[in-house]
Amino acid sequence: MDNAVSKRRGFLKLLAGAVGGFALSKTAQAEQMTDDFGPPVKHKVVYQCNKADAEYLNHVLFSCAEMVRKYGEEIALVVDCFGPGVQILGKHPTRFISQNIRDRVESLSYYGVSFHACGNTMKSLNWEKEDMVDFAKIVQIGVDDLMKLQEQGYSYVSW
Repeated sequence: MDNAVSKRRGFLKLLAGAVGGFALSKTAQAEQMTDDFGPPVKHKVVYQCNKADAEYLNHVLFSCAEMVRKYGEEIALVVDCFGPGVQILGKHPTRFISQNIRDRVESLSYYGVSFHACGNTMKSLNWEKEDMVDFAKIVQIGVDDLMKLQEQGYSYVSW
């Protein structure tokens, strides 16, 4: 199991116990889907992130956080970053990305949100894996990744 997902699930279980023994449980149902990390999830969502302006990024990140709050470990979330959107995953972005946004991206990764970076966009910026935040998953083509995730049952969200 991915370390970030494991941390998120451990935190959620601890939080659930602290608020009165509310148990976060998974029931194996036929309608459940499986995320890339193995355990069944009921919901799968992929967000398109292809802009670097603060208002846009705040909307995407707020929506991701709300989905994590609502569904906890019953959801698999991927933010597919390409074009200017890949800037949120750069250690030293070439466009201004506020520290607040960078912190929110990192925080969401701790809660199991996956961030995919487009390799083609990285090439156009002369970025290598070392230029990216540690939790970024590099995919060859961002749009291809988006398509394949939809084929795996992920619901597609775009602003």
